[in-house]
Order: sequence, then structure tokens, then C-alpha cells
Amino acid sequence: MALAAAAVGMSGLAPVGVPSAAAAEAEAEPEFFGIRLLEVPVARRTDPRARTYIVDHLNPGVTIQRRIEISNKSSVPRRIELYAAAASIANNGFTFAPKRTANELTQWTRAKPGMVNLRPHSVAEAEITINVPRTAQAGERYAVVWAENSAAADATHNVASIHRVGVRIYLDVGPGGEPVSDFKIEKMKGARDKKGRPSVTAAVRNLGRRAVDLSGTLDLRDGPGGISAGPFRVPTGTTLPPHGTGTVTVPLQTRLPDGPWQAKMRLRSGTVERNATATVTLSKKVKSRTLLYIGIGAAALAVTGIVLVGLRRRRRTR
Repeated sequence: MALAAAAVGMSGLAPVGVPSAAAAEAEAEPEFFGIRLLEVPVARRTDPRARTYIVDHLNPGVTIQRRIEISNKSSVPRRIELYAAAASIANNGFTFAPKRTANELTQWTRAKPGMVNLRPHSVAEAEITINVPRTAQAGERYAVVWAENSAAADATHNVASIHRVGVRIYLDVGPGGEPVSDFKIEKMKGARDKKGRPSVTAAVRNLGRRAVDLSGTLDLRDGPGGISAGPFRVPTGTTLPPHGTGTVTVPLQTRLPDGPWQAKMRLRSGTVERNATATVTLSKKVKSRTLLYIGIGAAALAVTGIVLVGLRRRRRTR
């Protein structure tokens, strides 16, 4: 498999913080240390995801290698451990398992070397090998290659600390070619919260058999008086599993009028891009109408109660 150099830049993740009585696991600050992918398959050189994460499709029985770089950005030496731990896609995002939780993909994945000692402001390379067994079942699997630096409790720190950064792995296994990646923006709606902050939310459906990481922009056109606003950046972090559904919410400027607006959203995952346009209003009118209907219903029930009481009194008089 031909490989090309990956884009320069740290492919860091937002590691999960898991504090406990014995240790605190947290995100490594940028000045501490970093990790990045050094190469990408030539066939995926135009895919932004593949230049940041290990994204691939393999047949059972195939082995691949990827080079990564670990950098010590601090002024003190650091001992960095390299290992793979489980991940999954849940609740609209890519979820990291705690500590060194294993899954099927982590059992196929090895980092060599498994530990590096870095002098201040130095870098080292390591190789990630993924060996898919011939008996592997078809499907997509997820994991993270972590670079971890830990410090034991001492006289000045009564809690041990663990910091780690990593590179995600999206690996699809199965015979033949790679499954299709596709998604659809199904609908958009505007809203304004209790503090008056507006937003536009889009419902998205993953139509393919590969996970999608959504990013993009939102433009507002033809607002009151013909004004326009944007583009607004779609917050990253939304990941949908194959055939899964979820939402992306774009926060907007508080001073924007309610509209109506013509909203155009552009979403992208890898090389797949989809657009959608809808008329949205940034107000709480729907909730107000709901309260109005509830009030009318309550009033109708009250009148009915009065009529029934009156009938009962008449019957008693008779």
C-alpha cells in the first residue's frame, strides 16, 4: 500500500478526564507533549480525515503500518508510553474508553516502541502496526493510539496524574472494496434559548456504512430588510455511526433579528460534502403557541366544569 506524508500539525484529541482518589487522567496541555500522524495512504491523500486520523478499509488477513511522531514540548524530560485503547461512537460523538480498556481492534494494534524517553524539546518516531486476522468479521471498529505521560504522587502532589493525547483509528474490515460513505441533512430549525441566544440545529442521517465526522459552515441570507449573516462555523465533535442519526447545532450572534432567514448549511466528512437550504426563524413562537393552546384547553375544561356543576345543582333543586 503506497503511503504519502501526512499534513504537518498535531493530530491531538480531547482526551477524557477521569479523576479519581488515586489518579487524575486529563488532557495534555499543548506545551507538554503532542502526537501526530506522519503518513497517509496515497489513495486517501485528498481526505482531510485520513491526514489526521488512521482511516482505512482492510480485507481480513491484511497488515498495515503507520508512522507517528511524538514531541516533547516542555523544558523537562518526559517518559511517554504508547498503546491502543478502545473507543466507540455514542451520544453524537467519538467516545474514548477509560484507561487501557481493550476491544477487538486494540488486540490487533501494536505500537513499536511501546515507550520513548524524550529530552526537552525533542521528538521521536514510532510505528503503529494493525494486523487483521483472517477470521475477522466484517464491520467498522474504533480505537485510539494514546501517548501517555504519568507522574506518581509525591510530597507536593498527593494525587497521581496521567496526561494523554492520541490519534483516532477508524478501521473497516470486509471483503471487496470500501463501503460507501454518505449522509443527508434532513431538516433545519431555528430557536432562541431563555437567555435570548439564537441557534440553528440540523438533523443529519448517516446513509453509509462508514462513520462520519461532521464539520462545515452555515450562511443566513434574505433576512429582515434583505440583510445577510455568516458564514458561521459548525462546531466540530459530531460523529455519527453507520446508519446512525444525530444533530449539529450552530450558535449564532445574540443581536441577530428573528427573521425569517434563508439558511444554507454545508457539511463535510472527509471527501463527502452535502448542502441543504431551509427557511428558519430564530424565535420562541412555537413554544408560545403551545402555551396558548394549553391555556385555551384549560379554559375550556374550566367552562365545562362550571356547566356540569350548574346541571347538578338544578337536578338537586328539582
